[in-house]
Amino acid sequence: MSFVRMAALAAAAFLFALPHAHAQRPPIQTTKVSGTDNVYVFRNGGHQAMFVVTPDGVIATDPVAYGKPDGGRQYLEEIRKVTDRPVKYVVYSHHHFDHIAGGKAFKDAGAVFVAHRNAAVRLKALKDPHTVLPDQSFSKFRTLELGGTKLELRYMGVNHSDSTLVMRLPKEKIIFLVDTIPVGQFPARGFIDIDPLKTETFIEDVLKMDWERMIPGHPGPGDRLGTKDDARNMLQLLRDASAEMKVLAQAGKCWEPAEKEFALPKYKDWPGYENGLPFVARRYCGVWGRGT
Repeated sequence: MSFVRMAALAAAAFLFALPHAHAQRPPIQTTKVSGTDNVYVFRNGGHQAMFVVTPDGVIATDPVAYGKPDGGRQYLEEIRKVTDRPVKYVVYSHHHFDHIAGGKAFKDAGAVFVAHRNAAVRLKALKDPHTVLPDQSFSKFRTLELGGTKLELRYMGVNHSDSTLVMRLPKEKIIFLVDTIPVGQFPARGFIDIDPLKTETFIEDVLKMDWERMIPGHPGPGDRLGTKDDARNMLQLLRDASAEMKVLAQAGKCWEPAEKEFALPKYKDWPGYENGLPFVARRYCGVWGRGT
């Protein structure tokens, strides 16, 4: 395997380990969500975004072009294969570059970029040359209405970031949520970003919302969409991991002894378990061993 291919696979698996079957798929793929008239999933490698086509234009999310210089242009070209209507909005799921870099093609085409207020502040400070700054931001809740379609944008507190939005299509009962609730996979390297205790509360609140399917920011096994059972499973995993490490940490074993002893055998058959376990252990050692 070439160095370039190894690097690409590593980047795709940054947050959640990718099943081996995914390596055989085309690198770029767009699929219509079953049971909907106008909702699509764009996939670039191991990253996904949602876009919605309406009579008055398109609402797109996350350019997902980090490390892929042509990713934003390719995303726009994929949308053009579906419709020639203009992209009116691009909504950032959160401020992490691996999902939102590469939006220049959309900006050049006239799209308005929308994000949470914290994302706008962070991006302005970081000045990433590949990431378009938001044109509009908000603090708690906003609804985008276009061509008879409503997309609700809701900020529900700190989780994987302090700028993550839950985007809900009320008619379709679909949400788009990136990085915080994996679909059928064990969390991996991206877990170092998470606030585990606040994420428990976040997932509890997401479960109270009215939705049936979730488009994740990384493909699940078989590219399936997520369900409330996936959210419940992740919540239980967090609770189990927290309880396990709390005992080790309060016995004074953080960092190394606790990380070596930490195990979650209940989840050993989840894809990515062996690779992801050390990251989960270290993050919870931070919580219960250092109070961070």
